[in-house]
Amino acid sequence: MNELVRQHTDLGESDVEWFHLLVSEWQLLADLSFADLVLWVPTRDGTRYVSVAQMRPNTGTTSYQNDMVGHLVPRGRRPMLDAALDEGRIVREGDPEWREEVPVRVESIPVRRQGRVLGVIARNTNLLTVRTPSRLELTYLQSASDLARMIADGTFPFPEQQVDMDASPRVGDGLIRLDAEGIVQYASPNALSAYHRLGLAADLVGRHLGQTTAELVPPRRGPVDEALVRLASGWAPREFEVEGEVGVIQLRAIPLKPKGNHIGALVLLRDVTELRRRERELITKDATIREIHHRVKNNLQTVAALLRLQARRMGGAEAGGSAREALEEAVRRVGSIAIVHETLSQNLDERVEFDEIADRVLAMVAEISPGRVTGRRTGRFGVLEAEVATPLAMVLTEVLQNALEHGFGPNEQGTVEVSATREGPWGRPRLRVKIEDDGCGLPQDFDPRSAGNLGLQIVRTLVEGELGGGFEMAPAAERGTRVVLDIPVRAEGAERHGDRTGPL
Repeated sequence: MNELVRQHTDLGESDVEWFHLLVSEWQLLADLSFADLVLWVPTRDGTRYVSVAQMRPNTGTTSYQNDMVGHLVPRGRRPMLDAALDEGRIVREGDPEWREEVPVRVESIPVRRQGRVLGVIARNTNLLTVRTPSRLELTYLQSASDLARMIADGTFPFPEQQVDMDASPRVGDGLIRLDAEGIVQYASPNALSAYHRLGLAADLVGRHLGQTTAELVPPRRGPVDEALVRLASGWAPREFEVEGEVGVIQLRAIPLKPKGNHIGALVLLRDVTELRRRERELITKDATIREIHHRVKNNLQTVAALLRLQARRMGGAEAGGSAREALEEAVRRVGSIAIVHETLSQNLDERVEFDEIADRVLAMVAEISPGRVTGRRTGRFGVLEAEVATPLAMVLTEVLQNALEHGFGPNEQGTVEVSATREGPWGRPRLRVKIEDDGCGLPQDFDPRSAGNLGLQIVRTLVEGELGGGFEMAPAAERGTRVVLDIPVRAEGAERHGDRTGPL
C-alpha cells in the first residue's frame, strides 16, 4: 500500500496511516456485508483511480477471483466511484454488474478523514448465492450499513484503539447487537453459547448486557463492576476479557455512532476458556521445567562435591596422585554440565547464551594452573539449543583441560585463546570454534584419532557422534597446538560481539 500511494498520489503520511488503520479493521465490514472490499484512491492528476488494498469476506462467496491491488481505472468508467468521491456520500443506486456470468451488486463508500474524502471503498456482493436472509444475516447487514456510514463520516475506525485482528474476536466467533441503552437486540448462537459457558441460564435478548455480564463474574471489591457494566454496554471502543467461575470470554465493544448519534453497539466475543486453560498449563509446565533444571544442576553439583571430597581424602603417593587427578578431571566434566543446567534454569526456553557458559568453563579449568596461563575468548558463540550447549560445554572443558595439562610445564607461562565465529549461509549456519595455545606443542608422530587419551576420546565422540560436526587437532602456526571444531547450529538473530580476557 505504501508504495502504491507514494507512486500515484500526493497523500501525506498521516493519511496513509489512516488507510492502514482502516485496512486493519475492514475484515469486520467485509464479513458483516458478505462482500468483497476494494480501496480505490484517486491519482495525483485526478484522471484515474488506483486500487491499494483488497479484502475478501469469510462469510460469503468472493466477487473477485483475481487480485485487484495495483489496478488502475480511468475516471468516468465507474460512475459510482466518481459520485462517492465528489459528493462524499454512500452510493448504492445502479443495476448489478455481471462478471464472468455472476451478478454483483456494487456500492461505493467514501473514506473520510478530518473532513476530506481520501478514497472510496467499493463494496461488491456476489448475488449468485443470495437467499431470503435470516435474522442473523439481517443483523449483519444492518451493522455493516452503520459501520459504512461511520466510515463515510470519518468516525470509524477508532484512532485511539489499535486492534490485533489475529487475536481479536471475529464476526463468526460471536456477535451481539445492542441498542442505545445497552439492551441486547440480537445474540448469535455462538455468542449465546459463550454466555452459557459463563453461567447464564436464560436468553440474552432483552437483557442489559453490562449488568448481566457483571452478575456472572465473581464479586470483587472496588468499582470493577461499574467499569465492567459500562464496557460491556458498548459505550467505548474497548477489548477486554470476562472470567466467570468456569469460563472465560473475550469481548470487543464497537460503539455505533452514525452521524454522531449513539444508536447502540456491536459486541464481538469469543469463548477462550480452553485457550486460557492451555496457557496456564504451559506456564505451569515452564515453571516445572525451570525447577527440574534447577534440581538437576543441584544434583550435579552434589556429585561434583562428592568427587572433590574423595580426591582430597586420597594420599599423596604416586598412585594416589594419579587417582586424585582422575577424580579432579571428573569433577570438571560434571561441573561443565552443571553450568549449562544452571543457565537453562534461568530461561523459559531450551536455549542458552553460550558465551557466559564458555567464560565460566574457562574459569573452572583455571584451577589447573592458577596465575600461570592466561585465557582469552574472542568472537561470540551466540544462542545455542540445550542439546548443543551441553555436549559443547563438555568438549570445551576437555580441550582446555588437555591444553593446560600437557601444553605447559610446571613453571611455564603462556596463553590459551578460544575464538568462535558463525559461518555459512543463513539457512545452514555453522559454528567454528578454535582453541589455540602457545605451549610446547604435540609430540612427534602424534595422531589424535588413534590416541588413547580418555579426554580426546570423549571429544571425538561428542563432536562427531552427538553434534554431527568435525574435529581437527594439529600444531599451531608458530608454536603450540590448535584444535578446531566445526559444528552445525540453528540460525540466530543479529550478533553482538564481545571479548573476554583473564588469567587462568
